[in-house]
This record gives sequence, C-alpha cells and structure tokens, in this order.
Amino acid sequence: MHLRISILASASPFCEFKHMDWDDVRVFLAVARRGQFLGGARALRINQATAARRIVALEASLETTLFERSTSGVQLTESGRALLIHAERMESEMLQAEADLRRKDVALSGAVRIGAPDGFTTYFLVDALRGLVERHPGIEIQLVPMPLAASLARREVDIAVTLDEPAAGRVVARRLTDYELGIFGATRYLDRHGRPERVDDLARHRLIGYVETYAYSTALNYIADLFGGARTSFDCASAVGQVEAVRGGLGLGVLHQFIARRMPGLEPVLPERRAVRTYWLVIHEDVRALGRIRAVVDHLVAETQAQRHAFLPAR
Repeated sequence: MHLRISILASASPFCEFKHMDWDDVRVFLAVARRGQFLGGARALRINQATAARRIVALEASLETTLFERSTSGVQLTESGRALLIHAERMESEMLQAEADLRRKDVALSGAVRIGAPDGFTTYFLVDALRGLVERHPGIEIQLVPMPLAASLARREVDIAVTLDEPAAGRVVARRLTDYELGIFGATRYLDRHGRPERVDDLARHRLIGYVETYAYSTALNYIADLFGGARTSFDCASAVGQVEAVRGGLGLGVLHQFIARRMPGLEPVLPERRAVRTYWLVIHEDVRALGRIRAVVDHLVAETQAQRHAFLPAR
C-alpha cells in the first residue's frame, strides 16, 4: 500500500509543508535505527539498492540531505535528526491505526519479534509458543537472542524478556516470573570426582562460569556468590553453553532450575546454595494495542504462570 502523508514541519529545517511517501519513511526509519543501508534493507526484507533508492527519493522530495554516508555506515544529519522525530510520530500513528482496525479482525496475522535470553528461549519459549502458533497460524514468530536485540525504542524487537526492569522509556513492563538457580553436576562427573558436602569443597572441582565481559546485566552476578568465591576454569558466554558443558561432564555449574531439573543425568549440588532472579516482560507503548502483540503477551504470561512451579520449585 502506497500512502502519501503531509506533515507540518514548523520546528524543522524543512519548508512549511512536505509530502512524503510512507514507504520511503519506513526505509528511512530502518536505516536510521541500524546505521547502514544494508541493515535497514534486511530489516524490511528488501535489497540494499531499493533502500538506497528510497532514501534518495525522500531526500529529493524534502530537498535536503538526511544521512552522511561513509564506508562504515551512515549517520543522521541535522535534517535527518529533525525528520526522525516526525517519522517516529508517523510510525506511532500507523501502528495505532492498525491496532484500531485489527480489533475488528477475527484472524490475527503479522510478524512478532521476541528478544529473550538464550536459555529462556531454548528451554522454555520455543515449547511454550507451540499452542499459540497452532491457534494463530497467521502470526509469524521471530526469536532473537538478547542482548543482541535489546532495543524496543528502535523497533528491533516487539516484545522483550529482560533480566532488569526498565528504568526509563516509553515502555510497559510487568514482572513475568521469578526464577531460581542452583549448582548442578552430571552424575557421571560426580561419580568420578565426588560430591561436594561443603562450599569449600567446590575449590577442588572444575567450575563452569560465565564470560564476565559478556555479562550484560548485574543479574548475572550470581556465579561468584554461589561458588563461594571459588574460581571458574571453563567459561561460556551463553546459558545454553553452560548447560551443555555441565551435561557433558566438564564440571559443576550454576544452572536455571527450570532447565536443569528437566534433564536426566543432572544432580543438584549443595542445594541450600541458590539465587533468585526475575524475568521482566517489556513492550513498547506504541505496539501494546496491536492484536497480535496482545495475543503473544497474554499467551506468554499464561504459559509462565502455568509452569511457575518449574521456575520456583517447592523447597
């Protein structure tokens, strides 16, 4: 659908009235948010040449330069920064219009991109979404690992599952669930190396941890506490990597209870040592009313509540 929109740009370097093609504006937003034509084109599933042509057309219609080009990417000019404010307002209005129309539609369709930690995605989210995709086959689910796609503001994701409650921004956040972590080891490892009875015993074992330089949240600081300060010697930058290392008998690791307790061959170690953290469900205000977003959010909340005993097992 081609839509031409007129906006009054009284607070910008543009002349008083400008006519813009919404498709051009969408490309502008994608390129501005990703800092390159290729990234913006991929986000919209068009080729780079088309994205560049759209930007040139938009710049011609506005009689100004929106981006400074370089070999490493693009940066917004002063005019580009001014247009970005108006373009995001236009985007918000389009999203609201879609939300109003979707309320009248029985079938839900469209893409929903979810950003979440890799352990939550792999060991919970994929299975939890089965009922949703069967009930709403028109919804296209896209799962993206966090923190690679951490920005709701730049529309990199529609829904985010985070380890920290957002402190600012035009977002809506709710506590999804608390979850518990503990120390686990493979039975074959423990049979060979012994089962620790005290925290001091951990220093005599190979300990699996997280690569500190990739710790994107203070919520990931539980390993040193649970290991009593004992040093790790095998580190993985992902929860999935840590799980597989423990399952493979490489050593002892701190794992999510909802992951470890579903895997045969893993045993809790020093079960009194535990940590509790929180998953937050976050969406941008502009998309909260979209039918497909509401459907996914409601489903995730219901599935998480149904399995709350797995996240916080009774002790």
